[in-house]
Amino acid sequence: MAAAAAPALRCSLWQRRPLRRGPGVRPAPGGGASLRLCSTRVAQEGINKPVIDRIIRVDHAGEYGANRIYAGQMAVLGRSSVGPVIQQMWNQEKDHLKKFNELMVAYRVRPTVLLPFWNVAGFVLGAGSALLGRKGAMACTVAVEESISEHYNNQIRTLIEEDPEKYKELLQVIKQFRDDEQEHHDIGLEHDAETAPAYSVLKTAIQLGCKAAIFLSERI
Repeated sequence: MAAAAAPALRCSLWQRRPLRRGPGVRPAPGGGASLRLCSTRVAQEGINKPVIDRIIRVDHAGEYGANRIYAGQMAVLGRSSVGPVIQQMWNQEKDHLKKFNELMVAYRVRPTVLLPFWNVAGFVLGAGSALLGRKGAMACTVAVEESISEHYNNQIRTLIEEDPEKYKELLQVIKQFRDDEQEHHDIGLEHDAETAPAYSVLKTAIQLGCKAAIFLSERI
């Protein structure tokens, strides 16, 4: 029956990049774990196309924006003591974006029309927070990654309610990336994000921006 058939995907093994977090810092559970990802066209029969389109479009936009944030931070702090930490988190975000680029093709989803705006806004946010110093950059990371982790959790609940077996591959990707974002959040806290100037105000403002970006990118 078409409605009950799971999408047929041919998958390849992807090795998650573990983050080296320095002496005295615990590695995240599951670091280096392999994840089987899929990159071919997906049969459209039996999937909730509006829901899947919205999920993949907004996640692609989010990972694109995250890459631009880290690019902005590296432009300011790349040669500082925290530069290698930011670079390692950015490397994982590059992997995430690459995967969502593949999923856009596999599920035949158009990107948000707001990508040019997120290109500039992400870089400005990253560079602006980095101009406050390493604590400001880490405060930005905590705010953004907390929002994205929560957003991924909402998507996981949605897909489980829809059909966890049918969307098994997509769930696997989102769960892994959620764990990566949570790890970035924890790294930010470990690097004194909460002692940044006006931390609460900065965090609230950034998270309001994230919610607006998610709302818009899901829809246009």
